Formats: sequence, structure tokens, C-alpha cells
Amino acid sequence: MMNKRTRRLSVILMLLFLTLFSVGVSAQQRERVRILHIMSYHAAWPWNIDQLSGFRDGLSIPDADIRIVELDAKRQSSPAGIEAAGRSALQIIADWEPDLIYLNDDDALDYMLENYHRSDIPMVFSGINATAEEIPESIRSWATGVLEEEHALGSIRLLQSIQPKVRKLAVVTDESPMWNPVVGRLQDIDTRLPKIEIVRWDVIRSFEEYKQKILEYQDTVDAIGLLGIFLFKDQHGSNVSYIDVLRWTAENSRLPDFTYWKDRIQYGTLCSVTISGYEQGREAGRKAREILTGGVSPADIPVSPSLKGEPVISLARAKSLGISLTSDLLLSSEICTDYAWND
Repeated sequence: MMNKRTRRLSVILMLLFLTLFSVGVSAQQRERVRILHIMSYHAAWPWNIDQLSGFRDGLSIPDADIRIVELDAKRQSSPAGIEAAGRSALQIIADWEPDLIYLNDDDALDYMLENYHRSDIPMVFSGINATAEEIPESIRSWATGVLEEEHALGSIRLLQSIQPKVRKLAVVTDESPMWNPVVGRLQDIDTRLPKIEIVRWDVIRSFEEYKQKILEYQDTVDAIGLLGIFLFKDQHGSNVSYIDVLRWTAENSRLPDFTYWKDRIQYGTLCSVTISGYEQGREAGRKAREILTGGVSPADIPVSPSLKGEPVISLARAKSLGISLTSDLLLSSEICTDYAWND
């Protein structure tokens, strides 16, 4: 049997162990990485889901505490709505003091460039329509990220593989300035497009105007490039969902079309070599990990595009257009067999 002295020593050691254990747990809780994720759009949008999934994988910090603020700029394009969500993000930064800020897409970066004036919290971004030279030098000491460079040449070549008779293209955008660099890059490769000429570059403001243009194209071009389709207004001045825009197009246009984004193929656009949201997020997550765990300064991490593209084809749309897909195309591409609205 233990004597009193031995029992007393055992109790002291037990208390010491419990104290050290609780201190260790508290330290771990305090050391949990805090990341504020500011989304330009809404969290349920597939592009955002893919980017955040890739970011988590690239970050490889399973217990990171990631809080989300949605600017929701696609469903509500009013400056007042974006401003209110942006103020909420700034308040969280002030109160919560995150270790890193992760932004995705242009609206979030534009808002922070205009309204965020600290440089002590590093920032990583993804999905930005710009060149590395266009990222302001004033933020490069504390910010880095991933650029959204679309696979324009690959998308048009995929279109040619599907429909070799395509010669004349029309390209459509809404009036958002975010499409200017996208159009600029497509214009830069225009002269390199084999046997294809882009004959129309149309900036469209309303859904009614869009419908008129699409019907006009039926007799003047061979295919359509659908870029910016988020800010078309209805007769009441409200935004028309891009899903409704794409569904109307699939049901009323007999022309093949292409884009750069995977989710649009599910809603009726024929084909794309897509910008991978997952790859955008994963590259951003890797850069964030270098900063948080490697102690690397954002200034020493180059701003760069993600390189991997994914060919995607809508089999449903191909059938409606009377196009037969070769076995090579079927085997080398991701195939959407039906329209999303039929699910």
C-alpha cells in the first residue's frame, strides 16, 4: 500500500499533468489558424465551391478556422448591397484579427483595394481577371495570388473539333469592366485562330437586347462565344439569372457556342476548355500555406495563373444541334449528358 507521502506525490503529479494538458489545449486553440474568406459571389455557386475546396486542399491545415463573407455580386449588382457586405468583412477583420485574408474573384479584390488600408495581414487571391503587371504594386508587399487566365485558344480548338465548319464567330459580354481583359486576351489571339474570324464583339445591357442579338446571329455567324452574361436586366431593371440566359439560348439558338467556365456547360453551352475553380483555389491554398507555415513573404511568392484546363462538352446540346461527337472527343472530355434543369 502507498504511504501518505507517496499518495500526496501522486496527487501533485496528477494535478501538474492536468495543468500542463489544459495549458497545451489552450495554446493549441489560440494557435488555430484564422482565415477570412471574402467571396465576390455567393457560397452555393459551383465556381465558389470548387475554389474553396481547392484552397482547403492546397492549404493542408485541416483545423484552420475559415470564416466566409459573401459579397453576392452576381445575384445583386447594386453598389449598396456589395458595400454592406464589404463593411461586414472589414468589421470581422477588425474584431477577429485573422492570420490571412483569402479573396476570390474581381469584385472582392476591387472592394478591398478601395477600402482596406492595412498591410499587416497577408492576403491571397484567386480568380482575378488581370495580368501580373496589372496587380497594383502598392499591395505586392503583402498580397499574392492566382490569375484567371482563360483557355481561349483551347476552347476554340475544341469547338472546331466538334464542328469543323465553324468560320465566323460572335463574342458576347455584359457591360461589367471585368470582361475587358478577357476580351483583350481573346483579341490578342484572334490572328492566330486557324480558319476562324471573330466578326462581332457585342457588349449587351438587357436580356431583350441579348435575345435580339442571338436571333440575329443565326444568319450571320457560325458560332457564339458566351463570356459575360451576368448583368443583363429585365424590363423592370432587375438582373436576369445567367441560368435563365443559358436556358433560353439552348432552347432558341441553333448555333454551337463556347465559353470558359464549366458550370455553364451544365446549363446548355456546348463546350469549353474550362478554367478549373478547384485548381485556382488549390494554387491559392499552396501560396497561403507558404505564408502561414513557411514564413514566406507574399512579396516573394509570384502572382501566376493556374495552368490546368479541362475539356467539357454538353452531349445534350450536341444532340439538339444535330452534332455527332467522335469517340476521341467522348473519351478525352468530361461529358454532361443532360441539362441541369432536367435533374
